[in-house]
This record gives sequence, C-alpha cells and structure tokens, in this order.
Amino acid sequence: MRISSFPLSRPRRLRRNENIRRLVRETRISLDDLIYPIFVRHGEGVVEEVPSMPGVFRYSVDRVADAVKEVRDLGIPAVILFGIPDRKDEVGSDTWSDQGIIQRALRVIKKEVQDVYVITDICFCEYTTHGHCGVVRNGEVDNDATLENLRKQAVSHAENGADMVAPSGMMDGMVRAIREALDEAGFKHIPIMSYSAKFASSFYGPFRDAAESAPSFGDRKGYQMDPANSREALKEVLMDVEEGADVVMVKPALAYLDIITRVKENVLVPVCAYNVSGEYSLIKAAGRLGWVDERKVMIETLLSIKRAGADMIITYFAKEVAQMINRGEV
Repeated sequence: MRISSFPLSRPRRLRRNENIRRLVRETRISLDDLIYPIFVRHGEGVVEEVPSMPGVFRYSVDRVADAVKEVRDLGIPAVILFGIPDRKDEVGSDTWSDQGIIQRALRVIKKEVQDVYVITDICFCEYTTHGHCGVVRNGEVDNDATLENLRKQAVSHAENGADMVAPSGMMDGMVRAIREALDEAGFKHIPIMSYSAKFASSFYGPFRDAAESAPSFGDRKGYQMDPANSREALKEVLMDVEEGADVVMVKPALAYLDIITRVKENVLVPVCAYNVSGEYSLIKAAGRLGWVDERKVMIETLLSIKRAGADMIITYFAKEVAQMINRGEV
C-alpha cells in the first residue's frame, strides 16, 4: 500500500472554515477578562471626551454612576477608578479625604449600581501640584514618607466602598505597607492588585492628558522601571507576592508581552496586564486614518495580551470588545 504523499502533516486541514477554526482555537477573549478604566473629575454634569483618547470620557461624580451602569449592562465585571480633584497640594491629601473625588465617587457608585467590582488606583500623581507619585523632598520622591500616605489612602478607599485597591506608584514596600494598614483597619478581606512591573514608558502620554497628571519637573525614571530590564521585573513581582499582593500587574502590555509571559510562568497569583492609553490611541488614530482595520487590530491586540498569559486586562477597548462579544462577533 502506498503511503500518503508528502507532507504527512497538513495543519491547514484545521483552518479550512470558521467552524473548525473555532473548535481548535487556543485563546479567547471573554467578558470575564475585562476591566474598564473610568476617569472621575470635579464639577457637575460633566461628560467630556479626552481629546487624545477618542471614545474615552471624564465624568463628574454625579454622572459616574451612569458610566458604571453602562459597563455593567455590557457584562463587564469590573472598573478601575482614577480621580482628578478640584484642588491639588504638595502631598495629594485629597486621596485620603472623606470628601475626596474617589471617595465621593465610590459612595455614589455603591449606592446606585449593583454587581460591578470597583477597583481604585492608589497613587498621587493626579493629586499633587508637582505631578509625581509621592512626597517630594530635595527634588526626589521620598519612598518611606510616601508609604505612610499610601496607607491612609488605601484605608480611606476601603472605608468608602472599594472592592480592591491597586497601588501604582512603584514605591518599595508599598504592598506590605498597604496590607498592614488595611488589616489593622479591619479590611483583611480587601485584596491588593499591585502594579508590580510598571515601566517608565512613553506609551502613557494620553493618560496624562486624561488624568492631568504630567510631572511638572523631571520624569518618573527614578521609581518606574527601566524598559530594558526583564529580570528586574520578575524580582519586583516576586517581592510584591511575598509582601501579600493578591494580583500582580504588568504595565504597559504590548511592548512587554515577554514580561507578562515570564511573570505568568513564575507566580501562582492572577496576572493583570494594562493595555495602556498610548496603545489604545495609536490604534484609534490609525483606524481613523484608514491605515488599519481598527476592530480587527483591537481584537488581535487583546488576544496577544491574553495569549502571553494575562488573566485579566485593563483596557479602554473594554466596552467596544464587549459589544462585539455580545453580538457573537468574537
């Protein structure tokens, strides 16, 4: 009997039509993967589009519940809140004030919206006059003084209804400090999602526009990570896990897919990836110019992040991809 002609293995057999491709597909994006970022600002009746982020809006406290309801109705399980206060100071005291922008937003959301998991970003860059992520002394961010303020901020968020806190300032020891503070205040049940490997990236530009958080001097390379380093990223992640992080994050995502994979292979906690503003805006801009198919590139982007190992993805595309999932297009 004659043996089948070369090649014996023909992978194209499993690509012939969409039904077989669906059956053998290894990676899928689902609603359960998505976290949607929401910007809350001072004022009343405010729903303003961020110029550099088409389709992304800043909401005043009285309108933020409507934004969260939209997310809930699409089936997205979680949001992460970023605040823009009406007054800033040298230490960002709005972050632990009971009348702070996030505290007021939390109370409104928890009163008016059910079944949405609310995460709060824990940092100071949006709240300080200098735009840095902590207490500045002698032209540098004082790590340990900042830890004391992070403790107050995290407890205040928990007191006002946060389901999870997410420290993003890349301060050494921040997870342990926050864990101790939450436990001492009776919030042992509140998990911490740490921005464990947050790189000093050029992809953050549109976010700084949205959150009005650009530093007034210098840059953040003294505390955010060097984009050239991968072993250091793993070290940061493992330190945070040891300090009590319940979820670890890699930020940004697309230029750091290798970091996501290394982290996933080395930790036993969930891994989050932040598909950041610059990644979002580049695709939006190219789509508007007709250079790429925006929706296809969006899905391919999110698939690459999930394929790299992310268990959850913070993305400004969340609402758009949720609509596609709900229509059966993904």
